Amino acid sequence: MHDQQSNMKGAIFMMASMAGFVLNDTMIKLVSEELALFQTVFLRGVMATALLGLLAWYKGALIYRPARRDMKIIGWRTFAEVGATFCFLTALFNMPLANATAILQSLPLAVTLAASLFLGQKVGWRRYLAISIGFIGVLIIVRPGTEGFNAYSLWALGAVGFVTLRDLLSHKLSPATPSIFVALVTSAAVMVLSGLLAATQEWRDVSLQTAIYLAAAAGFILVGYIAAITAMRHGDIPFVSPFRYSVLIWALLLGFFVFGEIPDGWTIIGSTIVVGMGIFTFYRERVSRR
Repeated sequence: MHDQQSNMKGAIFMMASMAGFVLNDTMIKLVSEELALFQTVFLRGVMATALLGLLAWYKGALIYRPARRDMKIIGWRTFAEVGATFCFLTALFNMPLANATAILQSLPLAVTLAASLFLGQKVGWRRYLAISIGFIGVLIIVRPGTEGFNAYSLWALGAVGFVTLRDLLSHKLSPATPSIFVALVTSAAVMVLSGLLAATQEWRDVSLQTAIYLAAAAGFILVGYIAAITAMRHGDIPFVSPFRYSVLIWALLLGFFVFGEIPDGWTIIGSTIVVGMGIFTFYRERVSRR
């Protein structure tokens, strides 16, 4: 257990992490006005992989040979990360920032359910009820079959599925495997695959402004990863984790001020339900641990 000061420090780092991720998404959405998806992911991947490589070298984790079991897990985890990246960015290119971000906030509920079904973790009826209500909130955001339905919401839901798989696989990695090494392998795989796919599309000239956006995106996503790891090391997970939902505040603010996007009432209601149920599941997890 950490003291209150450490927990507050962890909460601040978690909010900084969420700001980093949303700023990355904002830069990528700005780039989408000029570049195609795969070219965007490839160019950002080159910069992000270079930064992660330097950090891994600094941490002494650039060259590491994982056990055969971990290599298999890293391979499947990389597959899940690639799927999540392409699904979420496809959604982000074609729908409001806040909406795509709101759907992704069902992730803690999805991970809790998957951990119960596939890892045998005990989940009480209260959390099952919260998960069910939370997914109703997602349906309110997506609104399938209505006039306000955006088919690209399904890509965001696909991203939730892939990230859930990624997190379950991460849970199975041995503690000896450096996190920065896993992140580097994943980033390199996304870069290589997106580069191959970019070769099938028209390659567009990159303006100076777009290059700055891409460099900023790579920097922001690195800040997000590092701040998230620091947050978990400084504070208790049940205390720090709910601060993940500050990402919605950042998404709403940046969506409004950068893109002029104003979420409708149904999106706000659905987001409130998802966040409320997510916080409740963290609370129940803390109670069950006690």
